[in-house]
Amino acid sequence: MIIIVVVAVVVLAALGYKYKRDHQYDKFAQCLKDRGVLMYGAYWCPHCAEQKDLFGASFKKAPYVECGVEGNTRVEAQVCKDAGIQRFPTWQFPPTGERVEGNLSLDALSDRTGCPLQ
Repeated sequence: MIIIVVVAVVVLAALGYKYKRDHQYDKFAQCLKDRGVLMYGAYWCPHCAEQKDLFGASFKKAPYVECGVEGNTRVEAQVCKDAGIQRFPTWQFPPTGERVEGNLSLDALSDRTGCPLQ
C-alpha cells in the first residue's frame, strides 16, 4: 500500500512539474494580450512556428491573429490584408502601432512591452 501511495505522489509531482514548465509563460502571454500587442502569423509559416515554440503551451494565451486560410497557402485572411501585413510573423505594438517583422525573443518582447517574463 505504501508503495502505491509513493508512486502516486511521484507521478502527481512529475505531472505538476510538467504542467508548470509547459505553462511558465501564461502570465506573460496574457500581459501581452492585455496591453494590445498582436502577433500576425500563418499556420504554414516555419518562422511563426518557431516564435510560437518559444511560448510553449502558453502560446494559447498569446495575442495571435491567424492570417493563413486553411487549405490554401496563397490566400491571406482579409483581416491581415486590411492591416497591411506583408511578412510573417509581424508583431504590432500599441499605442503607436509600431510593427516589427520577424521573430523576437521573449526578452525582447518583455523589454518592448514591460510585461515581466514569468
